[in-house]
Amino acid sequence: MASTSINPSTLLPLELVDKCIGSRIWVIMKNDKEIVGTLSGFDDYVNMVLEDVVEFENTPDGKKVTKLDTILLNGNHITMLVPGGEGPEV
Repeated sequence: MASTSINPSTLLPLELVDKCIGSRIWVIMKNDKEIVGTLSGFDDYVNMVLEDVVEFENTPDGKKVTKLDTILLNGNHITMLVPGGEGPEV
């Protein structure tokens, strides 16, 4: 019979995001944007508040870099989160 006990070292996705609060995080979006900022908070839908943000966007004219103080990201548009990531190479 298979064991149904949970391994205490197992880390659930939202627990990992919670451990990233106050740290830098690299967010790769579904569109051509990547965002790096300090995670201030998030909810169950992974909507995120980031501070000291740098946004990297691929445009027909090349990469566009925008600096922002604070943003609210919609979790539906996030593809991947990289804790401690510093973003794409420029």
